[in-house]
Amino acid sequence: MPNDSPFHRLPAARALSRREFLWHSGGGLGGVALASILARDAFGLLDTRLSPPTAPPPLPKAKRVIQLFMSGAASHLDLFDFKPELIRLDGKPSDFGEKVETFQDGLGPWLRPVWEFKPYGQCGKMLGETVADLGAHVDDIAFIHNMTSRSGVHSAATMLAATGFQLPGFPGAGCWVSYGLGSMNENLPTFVVMPDHRGMPSNGVKNWDGAFLPNEHSGTVVYPGTANPIADLHPHAAGRFIGADSERAAHELLRELNGTHLDARAHDPRLEARIKSYELAARMQMAAPDALDLKAEPGHVLRLYGLDRSAATWDSEINESEESFVFAQKCLAARRLLERGVRFVQVWSGNDNSFPRRNWDSHEDIRRDHGPLSRGMARGAAAHIADLKQRGMLDDTLVIWTTEFGRMPSSQGGKGRDHNPFVFTNWMCGGGVKGGVTHGESDQWGYKPLDRRNPTTMYDIHATMLHLLGIDHTKLVWRHNGADRRLTDVHGHVIAPIVS
Repeated sequence: MPNDSPFHRLPAARALSRREFLWHSGGGLGGVALASILARDAFGLLDTRLSPPTAPPPLPKAKRVIQLFMSGAASHLDLFDFKPELIRLDGKPSDFGEKVETFQDGLGPWLRPVWEFKPYGQCGKMLGETVADLGAHVDDIAFIHNMTSRSGVHSAATMLAATGFQLPGFPGAGCWVSYGLGSMNENLPTFVVMPDHRGMPSNGVKNWDGAFLPNEHSGTVVYPGTANPIADLHPHAAGRFIGADSERAAHELLRELNGTHLDARAHDPRLEARIKSYELAARMQMAAPDALDLKAEPGHVLRLYGLDRSAATWDSEINESEESFVFAQKCLAARRLLERGVRFVQVWSGNDNSFPRRNWDSHEDIRRDHGPLSRGMARGAAAHIADLKQRGMLDDTLVIWTTEFGRMPSSQGGKGRDHNPFVFTNWMCGGGVKGGVTHGESDQWGYKPLDRRNPTTMYDIHATMLHLLGIDHTKLVWRHNGADRRLTDVHGHVIAPIVS
């Protein structure tokens, strides 16, 4: 048996129990899918013959995940993490009491929050006015204000948040969920990605590629609301000679040729994954158009998302209404996919690579850039949470709001803020999350965690996500290049205070 096989670690000359086989197998339901089997069978304990003994996996509280990724580093100080001290110090020379190295030397005077903050919900959570739409849901949200990143460079920090590693070549979080839990609908992808329609995030497809996992676990890119939401799903318009019968015959021929090729290379998983992708594409030709047909939604749902009118008629104060409108489309499409059995949906925002920039990377002007993006994000995310709740889906759908790092409390060029990897905010909602709570604090300026010994990391976010899905993050592994690789590397702790 080759070294990369998960079986090479088993004691020799011993029969495998059913649970051991599932635990050590590398298939699509491999290893940690045992958690869902145990939950269904109500055993609650692993086979005691496993060596070494291990604790039972957590019982799942969530079935599916939507991750809203604000690419470019959204400012915690202007949206979610209220710092009265910055109002008092506004305009005075910044002094952190230590030497600070920033990405673009953005160490100008202290800069107060760009928008006014108000309390919302029974928990009294303070929010910036530009994200006020989320105020109706703060009692369902757990805010995490002591996040830290290992890098202040977009590419490395984005990769860390998306894959658990700063370097390319590792599977995205959705890929791990797909590998661990498998599909709930064989006619749709398990992992769907909706990039910003204006551009790709740092690292592009590397954020959601399956890497060394079988390729069927890679994210499928979808652009809702466009004429061709999934590339190459249907024949090109120029191929008028292609009919249903000829396309079926072509798929059958491909299946035969690939099968013959695979027979001679039984241990090469790449071709098998390619065959599965062809088969999925054929099934998606029927299922995907229905899932992405937003016009099929009733009027009250379209009004909830603001999609009962065109992008051009969105509120005049949102001077980038197209971005806001499209983000809402993605959130509605995500709900339609999740309710049809897609496990993991990732929605990206803020990847306008033109200049002057209109994205979350607000070095020049926080108000100009964050204003339209944050209003649109808050409206879409709030509508999504409300929609899940009214359908009874919020209890088993985990919503994760992510950005790769935050922004500095000092100003850059008077109106902007530089990168701050030292502290920032993420939030989680639904799917077993305790709402109306705040975990961790930043210091009086929002510069670093108040307790610098116990920050929260993306490893902890990923560990908590997997825990809520019924997976022990230390057991979700794939043998690669002589190491047992996992989403959380050798780190990560479940954030127990936010788990209900």
